[in-house]
Amino acid sequence: MSNTILEQYKILVDFLGKALGPDYEIVLHDITSEPGQIIAIANSHISDRTIGNPTTNAALQMLAANSYKTNDFLFNYPVAADENHILRASTLFIKDEEGNPIGLLGINFDDSRYRNLCDKLLLSLHPDEFSQAKNSLSLESPAPAEVSPKQPDSLKEDFPMDISALMQKAFDSATSSLDTPIDRLNQQEKRDIVQKLQERGVFKLKGGIAFAAKNLSCSPATVYRYLGDLEN
Repeated sequence: MSNTILEQYKILVDFLGKALGPDYEIVLHDITSEPGQIIAIANSHISDRTIGNPTTNAALQMLAANSYKTNDFLFNYPVAADENHILRASTLFIKDEEGNPIGLLGINFDDSRYRNLCDKLLLSLHPDEFSQAKNSLSLESPAPAEVSPKQPDSLKEDFPMDISALMQKAFDSATSSLDTPIDRLNQQEKRDIVQKLQERGVFKLKGGIAFAAKNLSCSPATVYRYLGDLEN
């Protein structure tokens, strides 16, 4: 049944891509199997992704936070295609008859062409004030609307091309504030990292437990124990 539902959305991807134009990337994810993957995409030049690439880290965070239980969609949150390329994203949760998520329909808007036009207009009208005006323009996008209280604070997104890169980026994010080398962390610090990895959806990925164990220099059984502690 889930495959039938998602198949019906594929034509919508093509339709929206043509109707909205080249500044809108439309992407359909199948999340019925781990870690989820792209099954249709339009205007893929925006993120350089293709069919078969894994679901993004931000999507995994939304699923891990159970955002779909209180929201049918999220919209107007920022994602980063690269360091200097900010997109405005919206995501629709596709659910089965029982309300379980089976897919994601994403729309990523690249407004860089319009920002460039704005810059050129300012430059032509007020060349002496252009630099100051440009610096006053904010690249920040509005925060997600109607977001579940359990939603992770950050929805900044990147587009890894494989599962190992996805897990590594999540691990780097979870440990970015550490001053202590990984091999010198105590149990509580490792437990805190496991919690962050869980929030980032790492343990929804095949091999997530083994990945965490290897990077935390502990056994898979220890990672399972930390996860059990978090549930209590």
